[in-house]
Amino acid sequence: MNALRLRRAAVAVAAAAVLPFALAACSDSGADTGAAGTDSGASSAAATGTGSDTAAGTDASAGDPFGPGCASVPQDGAGSFAGMAKDPVATAASNNPALSTLVAAVKQAGLVDTLNTAQDITVFAPTNDAFAKIPKADLDKVLADKEKLTEILTYHVVGQKLTPKQLEDGTFETLQKSTLTTKGSGEEYTVNDTSKVVCGNVPTANATVYVVDTVLMPK
Repeated sequence: MNALRLRRAAVAVAAAAVLPFALAACSDSGADTGAAGTDSGASSAAATGTGSDTAAGTDASAGDPFGPGCASVPQDGAGSFAGMAKDPVATAASNNPALSTLVAAVKQAGLVDTLNTAQDITVFAPTNDAFAKIPKADLDKVLADKEKLTEILTYHVVGQKLTPKQLEDGTFETLQKSTLTTKGSGEEYTVNDTSKVVCGNVPTANATVYVVDTVLMPK
C-alpha cells in the first residue's frame, strides 16, 4: 500500500514538472505562427502591390504641368488642363488663347487632322509672343508658303510622348525628320538652347505639350 502511494505521488510530481514546459511550448508555437502569418501577409502585400509604399509611388509618378506660363491657363472649361486632357492636341490648343497664332498656322498648313489623329506625340507649342518675335514681313511670308510652314510646324512635333526626365539631356527626331535637342532639370528646360519651356508636361488626349517662348527653326 505504501509503495502504491509513493508511486502515485511520483507521477503527480512529474506531471506538475512537465506541464509548464508543455504550455510554454504551445505558447511559443502560437507566437511563431502569428509572426509567420504577419510576415506572410507583408510579403503578399509587397508582391501584389497593395501596400502603402505602392500608393505613394503611384502618386509620385503622376507628373503635373509646371512653369510660370501655366498660371494663365483657365481653372475650368475646355481651355483648362482638365479640359485639354479630353481633346486631341490641335483641338486642345484651339481652346488656349495664348496659342491662337499657332492654331491659325496649323489650320493654314492643313495639319489639324494630322495632329489630332496622331498617337502618343509631343508638341512643342510656341506662344503668340513667340511668333511675335518674328518680323511681321517674314512671318507673313512663311504663312503664305504652305510647304515651308509645314516644315516649320512639323519640326515642333516628336513622335513619342516625352517626360520631363527625358528632356534633361535629350536629342529627338521630329516629324520633319531632323532633330532637336533639350536640356534642363526641375522645372527649367530649353529646346535647342534658345527656346524656353514656359508651361510643360501638359496632357491632351493624344499628346504631351510643352509650351515654348520661341519658334523653333529646322536645322
